[in-house]
Amino acid sequence: MAARNRDEKSALLPLGELRALSVDDLRGKLAEGRRELMDARMRHSVAQLEKTSALRALRRQVARMMTVLNEKQQRA
Repeated sequence: MAARNRDEKSALLPLGELRALSVDDLRGKLAEGRRELMDARMRHSVAQLEKTSALRALRRQVARMMTVLNEKQQRA
C-alpha cells in the first residue's frame, strides 16, 4: 500500500514545482523517478502492478524532469 501511495505522489509533481527546484535537487528527483519507473516495470512484468496507467504517468514525469533539467543547464 505504501508503494502505491509513493508512486501516485511522485507522479503528480506540478511543472511549476519542478522548475522551482535547484539543479541538484532536480537530479535527485530524476534518479528517484527513474528508480520508481524501473520498479513499476518490474512489478508489471510479474503481473503485480494493478494500475498500469502508472507506467505512463511515471514515464512522462521522468521526461518532464529531464526537460526542466536540460533547460536549467542550458541557461547556466
